Amino acid sequence: MPPRNLNIIIIAAAISLLCYSTHRRVRPAMIVGDALNLIDMFYVDPVDDDELLTAAMNGMTSTLDENSEYIPGDDYVTFQDSINQEFAGIGIFVEASEDGGPVRVKTPLVGSPALKAGFRPGDLIVRVDNEDVSKMPLPDVSTRLRGPIGTSVNVSVKRLAKTENVDASSNENVAEPVFEIKDLVVQRARIELESVAGDYRDENDRWVFRLREDPTIAYIRLTSFGDKSTDEMTAALKGLDNNYRALVFDLRGNGGGLLHTAADIADMFLDSGNIVSTRTRGGVIESNFDANGGTLVDSKIPIAILIDGNSASASEIVAACLQDNNRATIVGTRSFGKGTVQNILPLQYGRSALRLTVARYYRPSGANIHRATDAKPEDEWGVTPNDTMLVELDEASLLKVSQRWSESAYPALVVDEVLDPNAESSTTIDPQLRRAVEVLKEKMESATPQAAAA
Repeated sequence: MPPRNLNIIIIAAAISLLCYSTHRRVRPAMIVGDALNLIDMFYVDPVDDDELLTAAMNGMTSTLDENSEYIPGDDYVTFQDSINQEFAGIGIFVEASEDGGPVRVKTPLVGSPALKAGFRPGDLIVRVDNEDVSKMPLPDVSTRLRGPIGTSVNVSVKRLAKTENVDASSNENVAEPVFEIKDLVVQRARIELESVAGDYRDENDRWVFRLREDPTIAYIRLTSFGDKSTDEMTAALKGLDNNYRALVFDLRGNGGGLLHTAADIADMFLDSGNIVSTRTRGGVIESNFDANGGTLVDSKIPIAILIDGNSASASEIVAACLQDNNRATIVGTRSFGKGTVQNILPLQYGRSALRLTVARYYRPSGANIHRATDAKPEDEWGVTPNDTMLVELDEASLLKVSQRWSESAYPALVVDEVLDPNAESSTTIDPQLRRAVEVLKEKMESATPQAAAA
């Protein structure tokens, strides 16, 4: 057989194999596409193509684990904003009213256009650009407040009017609260979100990373592991310059974020040792993160980490790492138990995305943190507080702690208007923080008994 003919046969065979392989991959997509077209053409009622696509994708990912999902357009934008720690808007935190009324302003952000325009905590948003939003759900109101940078939005808020003080000891009937409408015009801007917080803000709106009741104990609360969290943590720790006797690192309510950010932050506390490893399909080790030499926190300074049932993923990586390396005492309640790694895979040229579990991570001890759907309390999952460090919070304490966190973020401009000057201190209202401080003081006293006595 001439060599030319042999080459043609080989090329044809290769093309045939490629076509067969491509057909096997494309065939399921063709079936889904055909079904969407048939529904669109023949279903008895009109259908929305985007809704059909979302339903199809949700059905596909529903057979996977609970952390794999399809992220449609608007949700994908919000997701990217949370990871990038910035968004285009006016700069307020809002919440739904308990009675189903208008969306309430929790607080304008420090340095935001909303603060300059006159927004205050407690304001009820009733109109946006002359549209009544008083009965709209929170997501719809948030969407209307967002928009291109540099554009303006008109917002009408209902605010409790200032009234003369009434003598509560008198027998006169107390008047009903009086509200007034304020029309505010605010220009949208790029708003940067903080992920690192302290115990309170000073008069210049800078976080103070020390406990007000005991400034010798540093306090840092991390709310997420975003793109800027490493730089924020570095700045906070360098600002403290190891000029403290102990550190409380608060990861309660932190649902996680970026894996590399978790590894970087854990490395700030460790001079050596393993941080975390990840394994892909078949248990193959994909990556192994170890501490580099040097730390931002002196190895002699005791650390307590606060966790709860909402501390997940990256929070558990840091807590488990420092617990296994005997670098920190874990205080609070058992963490969530999310020990899987997700990749964000863009779809539709970046207009949507697939959030897909691609690996599991393992703490330095070799244990997998992930809680299976059928896991029992006695099974091994999550991060468990050290012995005698389990501290439960009742609903009243949870509410007080949440309110304390919100109020600590208020800009100095509005603090005197809305806060009680006689409010209880952090350790008074927070049993978990109080226990962390107690164990840190015990460690400080055992390490330097003469200094403590003095």
